[in-house]
Amino acid sequence: MSRFNKDSVSGTVIVALAVCLVCSIIVSGAAVILKPTQKVNSVLNVKQNILRAANLITGPVTAQEVEEKFSLVTPRIVDLETGEYVDPSVVGVAEAINYDQFRAAKDPQFSKALAGSEDIAGIKRRERYATVYTIENEGQIDRVILPVRGYGLWSTLYGFLALEGDANTVVGFGFYEHAETPGLGGEVDNPNWISQWPGKKIYDLEEGAEPKIHLVKGGVRANDPEANYGVDALAGATLTSRGITNLLHFWLGEQGFQKYLEQIRSGEASNG
Repeated sequence: MSRFNKDSVSGTVIVALAVCLVCSIIVSGAAVILKPTQKVNSVLNVKQNILRAANLITGPVTAQEVEEKFSLVTPRIVDLETGEYVDPSVVGVAEAINYDQFRAAKDPQFSKALAGSEDIAGIKRRERYATVYTIENEGQIDRVILPVRGYGLWSTLYGFLALEGDANTVVGFGFYEHAETPGLGGEVDNPNWISQWPGKKIYDLEEGAEPKIHLVKGGVRANDPEANYGVDALAGATLTSRGITNLLHFWLGEQGFQKYLEQIRSGEASNG
């Protein structure tokens, strides 16, 4: 019986394959073991970003603090075609918090393809049902948090927009996932930029239901009569700024939450 020669070509190949096999088993095992923890952390991250948009938390917080604050929030499923709440069973889940609308957007049964002129957010498909998050006081909506997304320069930006109970005044806005250029489009993470959003208006309700909120190249002038609808554009990031305006107009327009927000303003959505 010949002695195994690890220094031979065949021996080197065998050793390399064995090392790769062992490493792949370790990596696969770690992925399986850590998957439940990753899922928990992912859900916690979503909750935290919802609370930040609603200005219910600021600065560092513990997981327990997030869960305590999130108990004030009620997730609901909205039919974007009608603006009405639907039971979670319609989308195949027991609770609204478990609905994955991004996955639904890829399923032709629960989404629709967008034509070029419709797809100003650059998302290609839009789910029919979306999760919204409400904070209520004595049966009336005090705040509503909407998930929004759209393409910037290099990536799809995912975020939450929180509105007052008038469904028109911004409470907070921020993105939790994107891959825009650091120092340029990546300035969407800058607290100074984020701090401009509270108090801004989405619609001029005397003119109609079309969203007017937008990013202003060169910055918003205090004496501008449209200042309530404008936020400073990101310096040196024209395409990212345009993408943010477009995604807001999409999700706040007739393709998005417009009908739902109209129901909030009329009081029809309060008792869901």
